[in-house]
Amino acid sequence: MTPTAWADLPNAKHIDRILADLKKNTDRWSATRNAASDATRNAAVDAAWNAARNAARTAAWNAAWDAVWDAARGAAWGSARDAILALIAYDDCIYLLDEKPEYVQMLGLLGNQQAILLYPACLALQKEMA
Repeated sequence: MTPTAWADLPNAKHIDRILADLKKNTDRWSATRNAASDATRNAAVDAAWNAARNAARTAAWNAAWDAVWDAARGAAWGSARDAILALIAYDDCIYLLDEKPEYVQMLGLLGNQQAILLYPACLALQKEMA
């Protein structure tokens, strides 16, 4: 198996998990797209993109973007895109995917940019466990 462009990143296995779930459950990911307001999400995306800017992370982002786009178009790709961007930009945010969605939502409402980006993914991934 050929390693992905993000294989060397600390959150690589979680990016793979999101992509696999996105391919399997596109409708569930579409349903989570509007979990955060556009203005809030846009600010968080800008901050994460700035945090992820270096050659290795940019290459990983470009490859992950292509993988997300190939997996799903429409509303679903936005939720996955935001989560993957957070996982590339912030090495320490993975714990949020295992938290209760209500907790992640609360952190997002308090301005935590990682939580804003990961809240829709948290909802989508935890629906599989419900």
